[in-house]
Amino acid sequence: MQMNDMILVSVDDHVCEPPNMWERHVSPKWKDRAPRFVTKEDGTNLWVFEGQQIPNVGLNAVAGRPPEEYGVEPTALSQLRPGCYDVDARIGDMNVNGVLGSLCFPTVPGFVGELFGRQAAAGDTELAITMLRAYNDWHIDDWCGRHPGRFIPLAIPSIWDPEEMAREVRRVAGKGCHAITFADNPSASAIRACTTRTGIRSGRRARTKARSCAFTSARARA
Repeated sequence: MQMNDMILVSVDDHVCEPPNMWERHVSPKWKDRAPRFVTKEDGTNLWVFEGQQIPNVGLNAVAGRPPEEYGVEPTALSQLRPGCYDVDARIGDMNVNGVLGSLCFPTVPGFVGELFGRQAAAGDTELAITMLRAYNDWHIDDWCGRHPGRFIPLAIPSIWDPEEMAREVRRVAGKGCHAITFADNPSASAIRACTTRTGIRSGRRARTKARSCAFTSARARA
């Protein structure tokens, strides 16, 4: 399919983060505390962050499977279509599907950054914002930046701290990202998702209605 024939823009896609995503975006000071991608003896994968295991690397990333096989059981990247975690393969899939542009929500941090929000709620706000910024840099520079014009950059905001969130919105706007992932009720569901285990489910329900909040450069820098 020729580029000029593509007219579809998908605004509800997802990315399964690749194992090396933190390498370029975390300083030596924080390397040992960044999320780690682990392969277990049985061949399954998981992420580990501050002693917490995040076992589902793909959620329900079942692209390419027949509908009767849909579920949340993929437990290793090897079980996923490469386009779920490899940006070059994703472009190939988009070309086949006639998709010109794609906006991709995160997986490991949670749809609205719950993983880092819980760390902030535990009192380690410096670690939380460091990893959140690193994630945003990877998403903007590596995932979206590798194929300019094919992705809509989408940043995670630090919703646990309004002032820090405003700084991050302005920072990513300067990098060309004018959208953030945000729950429809940040004063309730989203913040609960960042501070309590049971709230994770609330955050995911909120995510079903989540919309990317677009910012023009002028508004982001206001």
